[in-house]
Amino acid sequence: MTKNYSVLLFAMMLFSFSGMAQTDIPQKKELKIETANKIDDNAEPDQGTSLNIPSVVEDQPQVDFDIAKRNPVKMIDDRELVQAGAGMKIDPKVGPRQPEEGSKQHFADMYLGDVKNNGKFVGIMCRDHENVDGDRVKIYVNGDVVDTNILLTSSFKGVNVDLKKGFNRIDFEALNVGAYAPNTAQVNVYDDKGEIIYATKWLLSEGSKATLIITKEED
Repeated sequence: MTKNYSVLLFAMMLFSFSGMAQTDIPQKKELKIETANKIDDNAEPDQGTSLNIPSVVEDQPQVDFDIAKRNPVKMIDDRELVQAGAGMKIDPKVGPRQPEEGSKQHFADMYLGDVKNNGKFVGIMCRDHENVDGDRVKIYVNGDVVDTNILLTSSFKGVNVDLKKGFNRIDFEALNVGAYAPNTAQVNVYDDKGEIIYATKWLLSEGSKATLIITKEED
């Protein structure tokens, strides 16, 4: 009885170990790959939920490519052609302006121009043509002082200049600017018959000179 029990116990243990060994070994299984979303070639297509987009190529507008029937380009304006700048108005404030008395601008030496005369002499007369405010000048003839101090008033004052052949230079030097700058004067030139042959004006700062040339061609 004891012997049979031992044999049975041994057999049970062997079976137990055999079962455990089989569970530890991974079992091979066959992998089956099936086609996903298989397409039926004979089935009708599904309309689905596609958007109903209107056609952009239907009902196109008719375009007339004949340019002559539309607005033609004109190379010449219908209006009468005028010279460029016609009708333009110039602002009188633009450009050089005549300085006025009271200006603080510096007035340098001036060239008053030149006169031709074949007389024996000319009369050089000057006066203050603006406000009589005490302007004074010194007069030179060919570098020599002929009047050291002339007070300019509203009446003409001046000197007679004997003419030599060639150039005769008369300089007016501003000794001051009076009460209102600059030194201002009108200059008249008379021939030996008393006829006026030239007239001009000067604007000078103190110390500046105005120069007039008298040309004699014959003795």
